[in-house]
Amino acid sequence: MTQHLTVTTSTSPAGAVIALTGDLDHHTTPQVRTALGELNLLAGQQLVLDLGALTFCDSTGITVLIAARNHALAANATIALTAVPDRVSRIFRIVGLDQVFTTYPTTQEAEAARHPA
Repeated sequence: MTQHLTVTTSTSPAGAVIALTGDLDHHTTPQVRTALGELNLLAGQQLVLDLGALTFCDSTGITVLIAARNHALAANATIALTAVPDRVSRIFRIVGLDQVFTTYPTTQEAEAARHPA
């Protein structure tokens, strides 16, 4: 079985958005780490990880999400996860990461929460 992950990086008024499509596992996490290393997050910005098209996430995937959080915090930025699949949300609740990550249904809602009207 071939693992596949597409990492799409874009910018929004709030900061960077990384959308993950496919399997986030031992074979594909280096792609996310590379994308994180190429980000130029500034203090006060927000890093959004859109997980809506994530089909699988193992423990190394969880580890790279924590690395993304650490990357954002090191830049004095915030992080939000959006469209977290139920199976991943369940894992987050079991290991307590639901207390670490702020989640939103959509990227637009994450951005709106940063700057309420």
